Amino acid sequence: MSSTLAKQQKFGNTGIKISPIVVGCMSYGSKQYSSWMEEDKEKVFKVLKYCYDHGLRTFDTADVYSNGASERLLGEFLKAYNIKRETVIIMTKIFFPVDETLDPNFRRNLEDKLTVLEITNQQGLSRKHIMAGVKNSVERLGTYIDILQIHRFDPNTPIKETMKALNDVIEIGDVRYIGASSMRPTQFVEMQAIAEKYDYHQFVNVQSCYNLLYREDERDLNLYCQEHNVALTPWSPNSQGILTRPIGTQTERFSKDAIVNAWGLNKLPPADTEIVNRVEKLAKEKNISMATLSTAWVSTKGCFPIVGMSKIERVDDALAALEVTFTEEELKYLEEPYVPKSFLY
Repeated sequence: MSSTLAKQQKFGNTGIKISPIVVGCMSYGSKQYSSWMEEDKEKVFKVLKYCYDHGLRTFDTADVYSNGASERLLGEFLKAYNIKRETVIIMTKIFFPVDETLDPNFRRNLEDKLTVLEITNQQGLSRKHIMAGVKNSVERLGTYIDILQIHRFDPNTPIKETMKALNDVIEIGDVRYIGASSMRPTQFVEMQAIAEKYDYHQFVNVQSCYNLLYREDERDLNLYCQEHNVALTPWSPNSQGILTRPIGTQTERFSKDAIVNAWGLNKLPPADTEIVNRVEKLAKEKNISMATLSTAWVSTKGCFPIVGMSKIERVDDALAALEVTFTEEELKYLEEPYVPKSFLY
């Protein structure tokens, strides 16, 4: 059991402070959504309470996670432990279709024309979907949203319409701040420019895939955000778990995760294999877990990594990352083999 109490840190160009590591809630939900999900409330609440007690009080979820079940679990956790609302930061996301009247897996089989018709306006970043989706998220969470992030860029909706709707959910009081996720740097900058032009609220953070195996945003998005004091809250700091264990080993989640196959993560190129091997070697030298080392690397880049934690041991790994420091030689050792990749988005 860790004795670390995470110190909250200033969050970009805002007046709030958040946890140095964000608790990712994607794995909490329904096994109907995916077999590796944890749906046992007692187990989920135990992990979340351990996080809370150790200073990890910023939670990231999304309406689409388990088709709404993840948001509900988080809201039920806060209520079950009578946690004071102002002691936590809740981040959620909107874009993908969510319909709790349908099977949690309905998005994976959209051949049924009636289903497609039903969700026509329950997706994307139209004003209609944002206004309705936020109300639904607030109902599931049982409280307001601290940071609402658009889960993807929507090329089918005018940017001004999206930014005006995001501005309005703040003015209404359902949301405190807005952020973005998983888009090209040019798209992010254009959305910020539109918001500035019309005096709308602007994004205070951006979520992007960022880890030792995927560093494409170092070229522009990360630099832009750091220059403009936009907080970086990267997802997958451990690359779907690849950076947490030696080559040749895998977990149930890794073997069944659709993202792993879609992104070809089960067939690592030589450069990535070398990086994983170096993480393993350096972690042994520092007497820490590979997960701790790879998370710490992301933190050293001025980020608030979002880490999924299904067990107390994983929380301890994350907390341990807050104590890790690297020499210039160690950073070069970890980063040197990297080979640029194509954009994910």
